[in-house]
Amino acid sequence: MSAALEEFCGSIFWNASYLTRPDADLPVCFQQTVLVWVPLGFFWILAPWQLLPMCKSRAKKSSVTKLYIIKQVLATLLMLTAVAELALAFVEDTEQDPLPAVQYTNPSLYIATWLLVLLIHDARRFCLCRDSGILFCFWTLSLLCGILPFQSLLRRALQAPISDVPRFVLFFISYGLQLLLFIVSGFSDIAPETKEITKKNPEVTASFLSSITFEWYTSMVFKGYRKPLEIEDIWELKGEDKIQAIYTVWEKNMKTAVRKAQAELEKRKHKKRHQKADPDHGNNMSKAQSQDILVLEEKQPKRKKKGDKGDSGPRKDLPRGWLVKTLCKTFWQNLLLSVAFKLVHDGLVFVSPQLLKLLIAFVSDEESFAWQGYLYTILLFLTALIQSLCLQQYFSLCFQLGIKVRASLIAAIYKKALTMSSATRKESTVGETVNLMSADAQRFMDMANFIHQLWSSPLQIILSIVFLWGELGPSVLAGIAVMVLLIPLNAFLVAKSKTIQVRNMKNKDERMKIMSEILNGIKILKLFAWEPSFEKRVNEIRARELKNLVNFSYLQSISIFVFTCAPFLVSLASFAVYVLVDENNILDAQKAFTAISLFNVLRFPMAMLPLVLSSLVQTNVSTVRLERYLGGEDLDSSAIHHNPIAGSAVLFSEATFAWEQDGNAAIRDVTLDIAPGSLVAVVGAVGSGKSSLVSAMLGEMENIKGHINIQGSLAYVPQQAWIQNATLKDNILFGSELDEARYQQVIKACALLPDLELLPAGDQTEIGEKGINLSGGQKQRVSLARAVYSNADIYVLDDPLSAVDAHVGKYLFKHVLGPKGLLQKKTRILVTHSISFLPQVDNIVVLVAGAVSEHGSYSTLLANRGAFAQFLNLYGRQEEDASDKNTTAAALPGDEEQDDEDIEPIVEESLDDVVTMTLKREASIRQREFKGAGSLPISTNSWKKAQEESHKKLKGQQLIEKEAVETGKVKFSMYLRYLHAVGLWYSFWVAVGYVGQYAAFVGTNLWLSAWTNDAERYLNQTYPVEQRDLRIGVFGALGLLQALFLLFATLLSARGAMQASRVMHQQLLSNILRVPMSFFDTTPTGRIVNRFAKDIFTIDETIPMSFRSWLSCFMAIISTLLMISLATPFFALIIIPLSIFYYFVLRFYVSTSRQLRRLDSVTRSPIYSHFGETVSGLSVIRAYGHQQRFLKQNESTMDINQKSVHSWVVSNRWLAIRLEFVGSLVVVFSALLAVISKGTLEGGIVGLSVSSALNVTQTLNWLVRMSSELETNIVAVERVHEYTKVKNEAPWVTEKRPPRGWPSKGEIQFVDYKVRYRPELELVLQGISCNIAGTEKVGVVGRTGAGKSSLTNCLFRVLEAAGGSIIIDDVDIATIGLHDLRQNLTIIPQDPVLFTGTLRMNLDPFDQYTDEEVWKALELAHLKTYVQDLPEGLLHLVSEGGENLSVGQRQLVCLARAVLRKAKILILDEATAAVDLETDNLIQTTIRSKFADCTVLTIAHRLHTIMDSNRVMVLQAGRIVEYDSPEELLKKQGTFSAMAKDAGIVNTETTML
Repeated sequence: MSAALEEFCGSIFWNASYLTRPDADLPVCFQQTVLVWVPLGFFWILAPWQLLPMCKSRAKKSSVTKLYIIKQVLATLLMLTAVAELALAFVEDTEQDPLPAVQYTNPSLYIATWLLVLLIHDARRFCLCRDSGILFCFWTLSLLCGILPFQSLLRRALQAPISDVPRFVLFFISYGLQLLLFIVSGFSDIAPETKEITKKNPEVTASFLSSITFEWYTSMVFKGYRKPLEIEDIWELKGEDKIQAIYTVWEKNMKTAVRKAQAELEKRKHKKRHQKADPDHGNNMSKAQSQDILVLEEKQPKRKKKGDKGDSGPRKDLPRGWLVKTLCKTFWQNLLLSVAFKLVHDGLVFVSPQLLKLLIAFVSDEESFAWQGYLYTILLFLTALIQSLCLQQYFSLCFQLGIKVRASLIAAIYKKALTMSSATRKESTVGETVNLMSADAQRFMDMANFIHQLWSSPLQIILSIVFLWGELGPSVLAGIAVMVLLIPLNAFLVAKSKTIQVRNMKNKDERMKIMSEILNGIKILKLFAWEPSFEKRVNEIRARELKNLVNFSYLQSISIFVFTCAPFLVSLASFAVYVLVDENNILDAQKAFTAISLFNVLRFPMAMLPLVLSSLVQTNVSTVRLERYLGGEDLDSSAIHHNPIAGSAVLFSEATFAWEQDGNAAIRDVTLDIAPGSLVAVVGAVGSGKSSLVSAMLGEMENIKGHINIQGSLAYVPQQAWIQNATLKDNILFGSELDEARYQQVIKACALLPDLELLPAGDQTEIGEKGINLSGGQKQRVSLARAVYSNADIYVLDDPLSAVDAHVGKYLFKHVLGPKGLLQKKTRILVTHSISFLPQVDNIVVLVAGAVSEHGSYSTLLANRGAFAQFLNLYGRQEEDASDKNTTAAALPGDEEQDDEDIEPIVEESLDDVVTMTLKREASIRQREFKGAGSLPISTNSWKKAQEESHKKLKGQQLIEKEAVETGKVKFSMYLRYLHAVGLWYSFWVAVGYVGQYAAFVGTNLWLSAWTNDAERYLNQTYPVEQRDLRIGVFGALGLLQALFLLFATLLSARGAMQASRVMHQQLLSNILRVPMSFFDTTPTGRIVNRFAKDIFTIDETIPMSFRSWLSCFMAIISTLLMISLATPFFALIIIPLSIFYYFVLRFYVSTSRQLRRLDSVTRSPIYSHFGETVSGLSVIRAYGHQQRFLKQNESTMDINQKSVHSWVVSNRWLAIRLEFVGSLVVVFSALLAVISKGTLEGGIVGLSVSSALNVTQTLNWLVRMSSELETNIVAVERVHEYTKVKNEAPWVTEKRPPRGWPSKGEIQFVDYKVRYRPELELVLQGISCNIAGTEKVGVVGRTGAGKSSLTNCLFRVLEAAGGSIIIDDVDIATIGLHDLRQNLTIIPQDPVLFTGTLRMNLDPFDQYTDEEVWKALELAHLKTYVQDLPEGLLHLVSEGGENLSVGQRQLVCLARAVLRKAKILILDEATAAVDLETDNLIQTTIRSKFADCTVLTIAHRLHTIMDSNRVMVLQAGRIVEYDSPEELLKKQGTFSAMAKDAGIVNTETTML
């Protein structure tokens, strides 16, 4: 081989002696052949593929750019150099002896290559990305290989005159041109026509270099540094990353996979049937045995049923195992690529320790040549560089995979939800399905990030052990044994801390439950002055919680202690065993530091493997759940036909439908023909199948026999209105085009005009989740308007008039549904309970038990005297009563509305719900803001203003967050505030502990390097035993010291963190209980709850962890840099520029990353809320046939989230690659300096310095992670602090105490009293003056908003006076403490609020009264018998909000509270709708008897209750207009008598109690 090559070159091919001299060089022949052919071979194998775009002639060529021209010119010049060289060969050949063949072949090869390059440049113009990665790699390779001939030519030229000038010149020209091409191909070549695409996403057109270093992302990082990123700033996704593209592929694969799985399932069933049918045959079992098997088989499904909450019968066995196959099939390219990158990376991980070994050998060896050291340094740098490039590409691929897997799963779940049969739907609640989306899909995403660890970890472990064995022989096993032993210890600690966590979750839930109750009932607490008692309760729970928390932290400290000891113990065990086993084993630098860096490699896979395995188990559970959901049956609507039949709009022929395939039929043998344009009413008792009939028409039920024929489009109004979280207008348009005239007509007909005036932004008002800010009647009308607007042919109306008031119902019937309404020409099927409309319908269908018992017009049915006539008798009476009730209640509806604003609707399940509800609510608000920012066309300015007004209240949180994010200054004070809460002594000693630990760490390493230098000192002598024992002993002691320092620091920090948690929660709680009511009116409860839940959790658990990790990363880096500087002092100079670069990268990154994280969470909640909404409105969406539109909307919502997640992933890679570059530079410089100062250094210290440097990269990465996490989390301190600074109400107790037994007479004087709710609002009471004598009974009346409720608020000083005063028994109430005032007045509030706890606690939270007194009060409140019958009596537990008592009983408990107080002044804020007449009667009687000697103020909504008072005060717009006895007022024809007339009261006797 070499002989042939020598003839080919005409010189020697290889001679080893060339390398064994200080100025080593390679033989010319080697340079001319191998170094030329390697890059060319690489290029020719891969380049032809780059020409493919030219063959696809459909594509259009993009235009010529400057860069393109430069590239082509350079390539042409290169070709000319090659041509010149070839010509030169021919010229020389004629002059003298024949030249060696190589002089002809190489230029010819080059000519062909440069031609191909020209072609590739041209071919790339067909692509979006005009740069070729293969070319870039070729330039890099070619330049690297060219360096060797380059330096040898230069060296020769310097030594002697140049022999062959032309070739010398040509080589340098060609090398220069290649260098230029290399530089040029680093830039992205963007054609003018792709400028727009590039603006949307630069990744598409980025050059190869820019792609592998994520350089294209830099502009985003800068933008994020300059201002907080908004969703508009984030780049669009690439086409193939959009949901639609991913999901199309996924769905295709899923269908085939499910089909296969189903076939397998059939086979399985078939087999089972055979076995069952034929037990003896071919089974070789006795009958008894096979019977057993059968029994077992039957038992299992039953067991499963229990676990899976009653699965419906036939679906025990599911098609299994298709999900993972589908995922692999869809994403195989990604998986393969990442495997390739990971393999390269894993291989290179083991190259560094080997290079380190060579480097140490080089430093220790006097004889070695300098060039070897430089070579090793360069190789170290290259390995580090390639390793980090591969790793980042691998991570990038893995995270992309995770994102895509999550996306395709969510899309699949969403699509499934739209097509699911009702039986399948029953199996999982909305909550569970949303969980599939959030938790299970998220699990897959997390798993996808680490899936490759499954093969990579074992591979790394095996390789490490193999290399370690090579270094230390069998004594490695000692180290590995220590590692393996630590695993169960860690597992034990984890399990233990898990139990503590679970216990603590209970405490946390309990605390949050009480907190949300306190916040919902805060008004009562204030009026009764009960805050201290509740504060005590919360603090007791909090104390338990903190106790668990501190135990948990101690466990954590121990596990950190173990984890820190691990690497040191491992090396101690291995080295000690190695040295002790054999006299001749001497630990030298090469062995020790190579082993240490291998142990460092080993730590990561050892830690990862158990995590990945446990994650795999969880993912397995998720797989089963997802397969069960996605493999469920779809809706079968084959029984709904759409054939044109003349004269019939809807035709039922013998239709029998059930809710489940083998359930009972809900409607039986219905045969009906509904003519087009008729109005048909469907009536029947409750449960007679009216709604089922509707569902069957919509195709929501399982067909048993018969069919339904429907002609034309449907519109559907469900019984419970379904409202989307969108503007009111969007809810009505429901995806149709806007036709202004028709829209106005619809709104008018549906009686929505008055509502639009009330709403803050008219029809552009955003409706919250589930229509949270609309009343029931409004929702129903919007739902009706949607149907009317859709202009369908057939209207299916499921009792739409039940939720609206009677008079509105009449209006709607007249204007919309009835014979003269908007829909008179359409076919209407109206399910109704309301009798009054029946005479006006064309046809009535009476259902009994799911079958049609009779149908015909009103008159015929009445004459029949059948079921319908009975139905009329039964319902007719009730209806009359109800309408009476309605009119009385309708007189005063306003008061509720005013209260609605500050009552947050909260689902009473668990605390989680409170938080999620409020979070969702805020998410919908955020989503709105973030739409308002530009993606929605905004019609008018006024709307925007209105929107801003309406969100001012809710935007609070948003603004706060931003303030917290912007400033750098606030941050530092926050850290200080936290440390202050921890306690300065604690903080100081923790820091000392960490410094001590790292001092010991440096000591350990220096000692090790001294130990390894012994090998040099005792080269040919025996190693003294005592020296050996000393080395091992001190090494062990220093290691132990290091761990003990750490333990000390972590235990202290656990105490300190608990201290901080206690202090901060205490301040927050006591302040929140002392803020004025107005704060609670303007702040949604959810936001306050969030401070107590999320932010306190962050302070409890996240911040201490982040602080600790940050400190230890920081110290680790400092100590590493210190060790390198000790070895090579010059390194200190290099640290400065590196740290400056590091700092800037960090600053830029942190601000971008934090904002991206926030955008991710903000854009994620709309996905889940949109899904929850879709599931709850499924029947409506299907009825209107809008599935496609909702799928599209889901896709766009998800794409928005995808792009923020994608951006976040890339930002992490962007950072990591830059930091790893810093890490690589640290390695290079530490190695380079070691090579330069070779003579002065020992092997040990070099080993120490380079092996520490190799470890620094990971720590640098961690430091940034930790900094950004800490910065994100410290905001919690600020948010909590902000609520500890809210202005308080007046002090609870002041210097001036009222006299004992005050108020004794109960006289109240108002002196020109004025009050307003908040400083910026108008006066509510405009200067009231009146006297109320002791024991007088006064009624206060007035229309809504006259200021009745404000009056009570003033007496209790919930509102402070804006002018004037209130004097009770000669004491001005403004001068005494709030509690002194409130404890001496009593109120029976409007809405009875009870708290969780015993009944006794609800009556007497401070335990001031004896049991007899409590029982007496209960007797007077008519509750005694009820309480005596309860098993626990007074200790009966009241559930949250008093759910387990009836509303009447709750009201009576409030009465008992008042009786127990026995105060001289009683204020009765009368309950509006809550109380039935009987309870009302009881309350009135008690008050008349028990409070005869007290002053009683009654705020009345029904005039009957105050007709027997001494005097009546009539308020109007905050002034007293009349004040006299009821008799007198009735005679005067004033406001009062007018109100009395409305209520049907003529004189004081006709009180209708």
